Amino acid sequence: MVDIEARREELAEAMWRVIRRDGLERASVRNVAREAGMSMGALRHYFGTQDELLAFAMRLVIERARGRVGALDFSSRDPRQAVEMVLREVLPLDAERRAEAEVWLALTGRALVDPTLRALRDESYDLLQGLCGWLVGVLVESGEAGPGLDVDLEAELLYAVVDGLAVHAVVRPERSTAEGVAALLAHHLDGLCRRA
Repeated sequence: MVDIEARREELAEAMWRVIRRDGLERASVRNVAREAGMSMGALRHYFGTQDELLAFAMRLVIERARGRVGALDFSSRDPRQAVEMVLREVLPLDAERRAEAEVWLALTGRALVDPTLRALRDESYDLLQGLCGWLVGVLVESGEAGPGLDVDLEAELLYAVVDGLAVHAVVRPERSTAEGVAALLAHHLDGLCRRA
């Protein structure tokens, strides 16, 4: 028996490969079906339109990041390390997360003119912004960051840093290497923990 959800994920991953290799404009149903090794008719059994496939591909990026963060074990970490560990999961620091970030950036561009993708983009950014706010709160509550810290301001700054690091790692990988991105994140968190 075919696992429909697994097959849909395989097709979304085929779309990711086409987007990364050939660009978003070449991610047609025909090209994605060819990449997945199936007919266009078979692909349409899982996705009626290219727009449905694009939306699912974008949703899959969100769900993969959420799944990684949700699977983390914080029990043996101090709060500062735990915060860094969470944020590393949403940055393109390995091949898997880099692929997700490249696809995300391509689809975010299309979200300017596609209301469905725009809603997914906004949902994702709201999740990241909320996560940053929660993580800054964790640092304050644990005593890692000073109680006088402006949590809202620092959360917004952390959100901008994480988002900027992700974009730079995709757009200028030769300059913003995984090691460099991780070091900048650590430096920002160290500074945040010193501020009162």
